[in-house]
Parts: sequence; C-alpha cells; structure tokens
Amino acid sequence: MKRRTLLASAAMGLMLASGAFAQGMDKVKACFVYVGPIGDGGWTYQHHQGALAVQEKFGDKVEIQYQENVPEGADAERVLTQMALGGCNIIFTTSFGYMDATNAVAAKFPDVKFEHATGFKRDHANVSTYNARFYEGRAVEGLIAGRMTKSNKIGYIGSFPIPEVIMGINSYYLAAKKVNPEVQLSVVWAFTWFDPAKEADSAKALIDQGVDVIASHTDSTAPLAEAAKTGGKVIGFGQASDMAVPEYMPTPRVTSIIDNWAPYYVERVGALLDGTYEQKDTWAGIGGGEVQIGEITEAIPAEVKAEAEALRDAIGAGTFHPFTGPINKQDGSPWLAEGATAPDGDLLGMGFYVEGITGDIPQ
Repeated sequence: MKRRTLLASAAMGLMLASGAFAQGMDKVKACFVYVGPIGDGGWTYQHHQGALAVQEKFGDKVEIQYQENVPEGADAERVLTQMALGGCNIIFTTSFGYMDATNAVAAKFPDVKFEHATGFKRDHANVSTYNARFYEGRAVEGLIAGRMTKSNKIGYIGSFPIPEVIMGINSYYLAAKKVNPEVQLSVVWAFTWFDPAKEADSAKALIDQGVDVIASHTDSTAPLAEAAKTGGKVIGFGQASDMAVPEYMPTPRVTSIIDNWAPYYVERVGALLDGTYEQKDTWAGIGGGEVQIGEITEAIPAEVKAEAEALRDAIGAGTFHPFTGPINKQDGSPWLAEGATAPDGDLLGMGFYVEGITGDIPQ
C-alpha cells in the first residue's frame, strides 16, 4: 500500500471514531515522546513516572507507549506520525523543541489529541499545552544559595536561552540577592537538555570561577557529581526529579525541584475515558502541586531551612510572587514598579536578565 493511501486510510478510520472522544472511551492508548532516556534521573525520568502513574491508575483501560531519545526537529515529526498511525489516542510531547512538530502532525490527525509540554502554540483544536512554574522553585533555591554561599559567587547552568530558562535564572538571582546583597551570579550555557559530559564541563567551569552553589536547568546528575568532588565546598540541587541518591546527600544535593507530572497525566487520560476532554492551556506551580521542593537536608542550618520552607509556602499560598517589584531590567530600565508582580505574558516571553546579572543572553 502506498504511503499516501495508508495516511488516507488511517485518517478515515480516525474520522469514523471521532464521536468517541465526546462520549468517552473504553480504552485509551496514551503515548509519550521523550527527549532523553528514562534513566536520566531528571526531566525524562520524571515524565516517565507520570506515564507509569497513568498505567497504575487506570490499569487495563490504558495502553502506554513511549519512545526515548527523540531529537527535537524532523525526527520528532516522524515519530509523532508513526504514533498517530499506530493508534495512539493521545500523545504527550515532553520537550519545548517539539512544539512545531506537534502542531504539524496534529493538523494531519485531527482526532488524535496532542499535549505539548512547556510550549505555547495551539494551532489546532486538538493541541493542548501544559507547563510548570519552575521559577517558583528557583526562588527557593536562590534563597538557599544566597544564605549558604561563602564566596558570594553562585552559578547556574542554562540549557537553552528560552524564556523558561531565563525566568528561572532571574528568579534564582533575585531571591539570592534579596537575602545576600553581595551575591554575584555566573551563568554557563550548556546548549543541551541532556549530555552528562557537557553538564559536567559546565559545572567545572563554574567551580573554577569560585562558585560554591550551583543550580542547573539540565537533566542529569552530572553537576552534582562534579560538586561532590570538592569535598563539601560546593553544594547544588536536584533538578526535575529529586535526585536524592545516597552518594549526593546530605551534600552536595541539599534540596531539589521536582516536576510532578503525574496528576496532570492522570487527569488528561481520565478525561478521554470519561468523555470530558477539552483543549486547555495549563501552567501550575507549587500551589497546584506540579512543582515540589524536595527534602532539605541537614547540611542546611535550621534557620535557613525554615526560611526556605516559609518562602515555599508563601508562594504556594499565593501571598508572595518571586517577581515582585521594584525590579529593573539588566540595562537599568524599569520593569516592575514597587509592589507590582510580573504578568504571565511577560514571563512567558522573557528574553532579558534583571539588573545585577552580568553577561549576555546568547542569541
């Protein structure tokens, strides 16, 4: 059968089943596209935990399929097409760089539901987006960094210069600066989501600059491994998952940001099963349980731990926003007035550093 005929046949079959979503389904095939391996210990691992939670919740009403290590770009479009042709009812694409591929394939398969993590394009009625307010967790890390640094030099490993990462850098720095006005931030860009060698090199570069607290926006435990080599002189944080492995506790991993995708995945698959599924855009944080702060170890003094937990709770309760003015942009121009909080639109399009951060954002 020619490929064009195959696509047409598949599309016809999906059209015949179009009413099923509104009426609910007896069984859902839920598929996941991962940018890294499920054993990365970070981002992809945590998404896969969400997939497993779906399986555990719904049992034989759900079939799970996933593919690891899918590059962002043309390869993603190929994988998504294969999944749609293979009978997936809902496909979760779990990395920012899948955005265009997700929308392109969604146009060809209008009765397959596509869910894109951290993106903003919903070009078709069958595309939803979901994200987490990682910057809220960065504020908690920043407070700890500002209190714990002895050199007054803290570091951040950036993955790619997209708004999600830039707002995390800014939030981390602002919280550190608030409790320690002498703090200086160094940023190293790894230009990868998952590459332990590059992540290790980035951590080494920061340590060579005298940094003694490192946050990272990459997916492996490599930065913690480098911090561990300093014999307690450098501390860091688990990223995306808890990373609470014995060899990194109580230091260098002193706490973590945990991306808890399970409730969202369970909700969305459940909505297909019961017929309540609708297109949506979700951006939840600490208050909604999508961003969690891992155990703060005994390496952190009790008073700093209490301060960090109070900040976590205030953010979760909505009584404090990490981006509360007065805040200027890096060039000194005003951004937020006294007491004003950042609109979501500003955060989602953030392409600037706040005042006090040195260096340029790569273009």
